[in-house]
Amino acid sequence: MEKRNTFLLLLILGTAFWGISFSVTKLAIGQNQSALFLFYRFLLATMVLSVVFWKYVKTLNINSIKTGAALAVPLMLGIYLQTLGITHTSASQCSFVAGITVVMIPVFKLIIYKKAAPLKIWLATVVALIGLSVISIKENFNIGIGDLYTITGAFFFAVYLIQIERESKTRNIIPTIVPMFATCALLTFLLTLSQENIIWVPQGNIFWMGILYCAIFSTAYMYTISNISQKYISAERVSIIYLFEPVFGAFAAHFILGEHISSRLLIGGGLIFMATVVSEIKLKWRVANVT
Repeated sequence: MEKRNTFLLLLILGTAFWGISFSVTKLAIGQNQSALFLFYRFLLATMVLSVVFWKYVKTLNINSIKTGAALAVPLMLGIYLQTLGITHTSASQCSFVAGITVVMIPVFKLIIYKKAAPLKIWLATVVALIGLSVISIKENFNIGIGDLYTITGAFFFAVYLIQIERESKTRNIIPTIVPMFATCALLTFLLTLSQENIIWVPQGNIFWMGILYCAIFSTAYMYTISNISQKYISAERVSIIYLFEPVFGAFAAHFILGEHISSRLLIGGGLIFMATVVSEIKLKWRVANVT
């Protein structure tokens, strides 16, 4: 139980890193290609984690490499599409829409694995979705191309979380982390090669500071903690905790990009926090004995 609570706190800290990364990414990309930014982000994350997990890198086997590569595909697609989303909409809006992952996971598990989530998870999901709607939906709300990119990215991210949960229940997930990010770096490198007019070494400190922040905090730290934590916490609960991300993201967008903080954010953020609490409480039903 102590490990579980520790990972809950580490995940919430990670959502702060993620929320900030939306604004950092939008600021850093500028006119540069999204794929190039992600290539450097994954490459640096791979290098950092290779040092951190060197004892696992030295003993890598083909199974760990295959598993890491398989996990990398939905992860890379999810992050790439959400990064495209940031270039077409506000950082706060993108972080809000990305929260739809919390609804997708229990539905996917029910359809694919015929495994229904506990009632409190469905309740927490509904509350979280209401909070997300309060934040995101306005009277003249339109689904733009940025929102479509982000929603599609959320689909792949939900697939990734379900795969992580399945793998972490049957094996030590740590040896797959470096191969996973190395594969992400390779895929984004190939994607960058397919694009035109790429400037491989962009000028300006903002781009490289963005790479440094996203590689270390929102990639190396957060995905490592996320992967390990799913040995103790279900994918549904993890996705609900991730809904702290748009709250942190909106505040970061306000201070970094000057985006407005509305009352909708405060109300929706409160509902998201309530959903997290609901997902963690233990519901005990007491039935009186009839004599």
